[in-house]
Amino acid sequence: MISKQTYTDFIKSEAKRLGFLSCGISKAGFLEQEAPRLENWLKNNQNGEMKYMENHFDKRLNPTLLVDDAKSVVSLLLNYYPDQSQNADSYKISKYAYGEDYHFVIKDKLKEFLFSIQAQIGEVYGRAFVDSAPVLDKAWAAKGGLGWIGKNSNLLTQKVGSFYFIAELIIDLELEYDHAVTDHCGTCTACIDSCPTQAIVAPYVVDGSKCISYFTIELKENIPIEMKGRFDDWAFGCDVCQDVCPWNKFSKPHSEPLFNANAEILSMSKKDWIDITEETFKAVFKNSPLKRAKFQGLKRNIDFLK
Repeated sequence: MISKQTYTDFIKSEAKRLGFLSCGISKAGFLEQEAPRLENWLKNNQNGEMKYMENHFDKRLNPTLLVDDAKSVVSLLLNYYPDQSQNADSYKISKYAYGEDYHFVIKDKLKEFLFSIQAQIGEVYGRAFVDSAPVLDKAWAAKGGLGWIGKNSNLLTQKVGSFYFIAELIIDLELEYDHAVTDHCGTCTACIDSCPTQAIVAPYVVDGSKCISYFTIELKENIPIEMKGRFDDWAFGCDVCQDVCPWNKFSKPHSEPLFNANAEILSMSKKDWIDITEETFKAVFKNSPLKRAKFQGLKRNIDFLK
């Protein structure tokens, strides 16, 4: 009989081989502490127009309803911190959008990950998740000991900060489980003080409907006029609460070639963004997360910033 520890060690070594920053494992089950938080967040309409957050409430809190006979949630972090920055005279986009769309990059890694688990261990059923289903990824990563959820509601890690993607593999295999780490935000309020739209309404509570990322990506209607002049030139997403976080002093550049910055995006000036045509948008952002905003959405954002 092969031990749970042997399986766990293999899974963690595979995660490392595939380039993941870290891997934490927790027992699949109901997220008791998250339930009232999610309920209050939705009740206060802090999801704005993100109505999909109201769907599948039970599944969001319990992965055993998503994956038959789920036993373990394998949480993974993948670094995207870039070693280059945008042209100083440019509208800003979030660092995660400098390279290729992370959904495809991570999905491919997760398919290989599950395949190698099945090849080594035998019949293991599971599903891979990258932002694509009702999974509370930050809560699971914290439960798996990969960091703590900070005052800006991002997962923070002492050694590497927060510039990474979170993904999960939910499988029907019992493993050895990791433990949550302690909170190291202390008395720091840098993220709360720096948020351009005061979206962090209390420590650990972000009103999603006030966040620049929400306005520039999720919101399909016009951006409220009262937000004029408060976006600090962010045209797609926003990194302010991460940029000011002291733990991000420890961020190191990623080693994933597909996340390498698109030179055309980095070199664009404000004039280039203003003059962009749909044809150029389709060519430059073909495999980019910016596709999510669509051409009209990006134009709306830039017009709002002008």
